[in-house]
Amino acid sequence: MKRINLALQGGGAHGAFTWGVLDRLLEDEEIEIAAISGTSAGALNGAAVKSGMIRGGREGAREMLNWVWTEVGQLESLKLPEWMNAWLPHPGVLSLAVEYSPVFALGDGLTRAMSPYSWGPLYQNPVQPIAERFDFDEVCADAGPALYICATSVRDGKVRVFSGRHISTEAILASACLPTVFQAVWAEDPITGEREPFWDGGYTGNPALFPLFRPELPDDVLIVNINPLKIDRLPVTPQEIQNRINEISFNSSLLRELRAIEFVQRLIQEGRMEEGVMKRVLVHMVADDELMNRLSVATKIVPISTVILQLKEAGRRAASQFLAGHRDDLNVRQSADLVRMFN
Repeated sequence: MKRINLALQGGGAHGAFTWGVLDRLLEDEEIEIAAISGTSAGALNGAAVKSGMIRGGREGAREMLNWVWTEVGQLESLKLPEWMNAWLPHPGVLSLAVEYSPVFALGDGLTRAMSPYSWGPLYQNPVQPIAERFDFDEVCADAGPALYICATSVRDGKVRVFSGRHISTEAILASACLPTVFQAVWAEDPITGEREPFWDGGYTGNPALFPLFRPELPDDVLIVNINPLKIDRLPVTPQEIQNRINEISFNSSLLRELRAIEFVQRLIQEGRMEEGVMKRVLVHMVADDELMNRLSVATKIVPISTVILQLKEAGRRAASQFLAGHRDDLNVRQSADLVRMFN
């Protein structure tokens, strides 16, 4: 049995890629998920896995993920015939079509010109009906994978990690609260116990890795990347520039933690720190940067059923490729090259 922790990035509707990764991992009886840290869409995916595992084991988790993304995309069917997949436009083509549509341009302009507090009684958070329907006796249970959800404190700008009884509808909404689109979410601060306003966790932990360093958890952390770390061409249009700014912003906290992990690994390897003083984390990554580089913020914000389904299948493929190439590395050695990443 390979015991691993999962770190699930946020990325709006692109979180369907993570759905596919999780769906494939849950099929594998030799993989045990010990803990999950998630932000935004990663928090939704994590809550679905935890709730489903408590309710019905691996198949229960897959069913809960299926339910969440049915709600996100309002899909009548989550299975397309194989012949239809061959005729669907590439998700990047659909993403560009949405991005350059007049309706999206109008909506995007409104978020830049108007505060979400300007909508008065018309304001609504589309994630709320989904988050409210979780069974929090299951999500907060002591059994099953440990679950950590990240949000950003508006008052001090620091990361807050919700776990155990602190996980609630409000915590999930806070983790996915883009401040230009949604009003700040008030929730009980897990540190102070006071009700405080929170914004998207991606600003301070996308996702936070440090909750997974607990001594009782395995050393291996499998990060599911949604926001590409590296791009191949210079953004030149206003949309491309803004999209890349968002990607850099939401990757910055993750990169800081990865750099710290690499530093500790180097100290241990060079004999300047004794084994056991700090945890030697083994980092693994599942991603499809080629696909994500062809998408844009448009399909993060606007869920399109066919794109969601294609992202799920891409996630399943990426997870299968990871397992084929690195199953034997799990619990033995790190498969992500952090030295190359930071040099």
